[in-house]
Amino acid sequence: MGQLNNRNIAVLSESGFEETELTSPVQRLKEEGAIVHIISSKLGKIQAMKDDHEWTIEIDVDKTIAEASAEDYDGLLIPGGVLNPDALRKNDQAVAFVKAFFSAGKPVAAICHAPQVLITAEVVKGRKMTSTKTIKVDLVNAGAHWDDLEVIVDEGLVTSRSPDDLPAFNDKMVEEFAEGIHEEQHS
Repeated sequence: MGQLNNRNIAVLSESGFEETELTSPVQRLKEEGAIVHIISSKLGKIQAMKDDHEWTIEIDVDKTIAEASAEDYDGLLIPGGVLNPDALRKNDQAVAFVKAFFSAGKPVAAICHAPQVLITAEVVKGRKMTSTKTIKVDLVNAGAHWDDLEVIVDEGLVTSRSPDDLPAFNDKMVEEFAEGIHEEQHS
């Protein structure tokens, strides 16, 4: 029995996600008993990148953003990669989907470049966070308190810097998703 038995977890992604930043957390979520849905702008498949320059595996999309509702999920995972967060930021439905998790106090895990989506959703002000160093200034300018640590947890928000941090990221993601609603999580 896992810590996340029968918990529904949304993974919000477009093509261009960093392969291990989706596959490693999803594997861990499933090992913990979670029901995981890949959510994207359209049905079909999304494709991974490795090291932001080599296209790799394809992943099946379970639901479109238009079909998905934050009410149906207990937590949200946003993998990084350079292209994925940029595509999500341009999609008003994706941004609204992210905001809905924060408004409901539900845990969110974002790694590497993924916090860019949180900036666009305007949910980082006053939050303790980390990310890839290349978006540190963006997070600070949006009001986040940024630190160079492998994982930071702030009231249900889990952030990490890179694939090297996945073991710590996955552990804290599972812990926060298991805890459920965080009253101090806010939009």
